[in-house]
Amino acid sequence: MEGGSEGGVSVIIPAFRAQGTIARAVSSLLAQSFSQWEAVVVSDDGADYRALLAAAGIADSRLTFTGTGRVGSGAPAARNAGLRCARLPLIAPLDADDRFEPDRLARLAPLAAQQGVAADNVAVVRDGDGSPLSTLFPPGTGTATLDAAGFLETSVPMFFVVRRELVPGWEEGVDFCDDVVFNVQVLDRVGRLPLVLEPLYEYRQREGSITCSADSGTRADLCYRHVLDRLTGDGLRIADAALRRRFAAALEAKRALNAAYMTAQVAGRCANFQEFLALRENSLPG
Repeated sequence: MEGGSEGGVSVIIPAFRAQGTIARAVSSLLAQSFSQWEAVVVSDDGADYRALLAAAGIADSRLTFTGTGRVGSGAPAARNAGLRCARLPLIAPLDADDRFEPDRLARLAPLAAQQGVAADNVAVVRDGDGSPLSTLFPPGTGTATLDAAGFLETSVPMFFVVRRELVPGWEEGVDFCDDVVFNVQVLDRVGRLPLVLEPLYEYRQREGSITCSADSGTRADLCYRHVLDRLTGDGLRIADAALRRRFAAALEAKRALNAAYMTAQVAGRCANFQEFLALRENSLPG
């Protein structure tokens, strides 16, 4: 499927120590059946990712390169730097260690162009051996509807495709669950969005990443507490007071789940949060 310019997508890829994974992420864009995209690769570690990709045989006129000018400023700052360089009407984040399935943009871009935002199911994969861990929702075909209540029950990152005028930017003071805050801010603006039930985003669990680090539970709790403080302070730019209250309640539930994860991690029952969720799901009565 060829993409029309009215639905062209700027894919923003923050890159921090991504030398081992960036080629896979960009290759998944080159394999898209939808052609009207650009990728903005944002170096947050001073690395020359243009040269690195060229050395891997990857060069395309749709690739743009920029940087934060800093080292380790964080994914929100890098995404904001990419947003400033983005030229197309739809915005889609892609983490440098993840990948898109070939039809992802073909499925989501028309929906986002028409309705403002679109999302899809997410496949969680262990990076070391490519084995599947879980999917965010039961895989299916067709499209459902996702609202804030449904989103706040999720525990796997989601990556919306959003019309540029609806993009709130990423909160640079939120360094762990910035994707959750971003998505709630978008839902505050649109109310609900179409959800493609096929898992077209592959979320890779990689050893050494922030979410797989030994202190990930502690970092998550600090982030949740910071966001809770912001919700009672400036409201995190969320206009709907009921949504702010619902978000706060969901964060408290996430803190409790995170505490259970830290207990399981210390006991050696899981290596990371997504493995904990998979184990927990498998232990529930069927």
